[in-house]
Amino acid sequence: MLRVVRHLGAVALLCALPGLAQAQPSPPVTLEVGYMPILPVAQLFVMEGEGWTDEAGLELELTRFSSGPAMVQALASGELDVMYFGIGPAMVARANGVPIKVLAASIREQIGLVARGELADAFARAADPAEAIARFTEEQGRKPQIATFPRGSVPDTVLRYWLVERLDVGEEAVEIVAMGADRVQQALLAGAVDAASILEPILTTVQERVDGARVVARADEMLPGQPGAVLAAREQVLEAHPEAMRTLMALHVRATAMLLEEPDRAAPHVREFVGKRLIKLDTVTTALRSPSSNYLADPHAILEATRTMHDFQMAQGTLETPVDLEALFDTTLYDAVVGEQAGDEETAEHAAGEPSNS
Repeated sequence: MLRVVRHLGAVALLCALPGLAQAQPSPPVTLEVGYMPILPVAQLFVMEGEGWTDEAGLELELTRFSSGPAMVQALASGELDVMYFGIGPAMVARANGVPIKVLAASIREQIGLVARGELADAFARAADPAEAIARFTEEQGRKPQIATFPRGSVPDTVLRYWLVERLDVGEEAVEIVAMGADRVQQALLAGAVDAASILEPILTTVQERVDGARVVARADEMLPGQPGAVLAAREQVLEAHPEAMRTLMALHVRATAMLLEEPDRAAPHVREFVGKRLIKLDTVTTALRSPSSNYLADPHAILEATRTMHDFQMAQGTLETPVDLEALFDTTLYDAVVGEQAGDEETAEHAAGEPSNS
């Protein structure tokens, strides 16, 4: 019974939180939300697909971006209230003077290096990744070409960290090719590049459609604990619409629970936003169950790895100005929402006749 109560508490979080229904904004609050059409921000797709935002009195005006750096440019121009993007671009925006706060995590360790053709074969024959890169370069007479998102993005930073800090071969050991999400997949499928530091569902799609393609490194090897996408907002939006943002946070936590517990239910909603619905539903479902789909909402869980990424980006010159991570992160909204959930679950346990753990 306790397990059932906890499951219902997670899936019905919005209704379960004391006073949240009464706190719904009226009339509806409109928020301009920037996002990338990628699995790491699937919480947004779930809450929209399930109709939770409308039910909660939120009107989200969604703007699609091809990369995190493009979203940073929009932020610098005064656009957007809420952002679903990578922690790397979030730090860049804050360093550039944009007053934003990271409110919640969305995922961690979501990056993988998928290789095809001769490079995949070199990894299969080599004792370690550094040897594989060297062997490919010697045999093919050129460096391996690795596609990823633009410089400063999370996939780009993780790739460079892996080359510099983990393999000790340096960035010059490969040719890094920057491009948007759609182009990365096209380039891999066409054989225009040898590999990509990228995320789901591209990792799954390429392995399904290219013979011999395989993931040769995952984030826990490339940058352990790697922070990924986050939910962030402008400070003035938090001040002007506290109840709306509290509602959005509750929906974010609720959507995270669905992604973890009911990926089959979440998959159709994700497919609507990712890959322009050209990806098979089975592929999206497989991607949601992938070792690279580690969804979570707790911002505390990514803070230390964010420090590691921050220090590396400073050394790389991606960040020209140090970022005060204590000022960038604001965990109060998440803590309040989850604290109320825990209190409500305890009340439900007593009502169900279950003993409390406290």
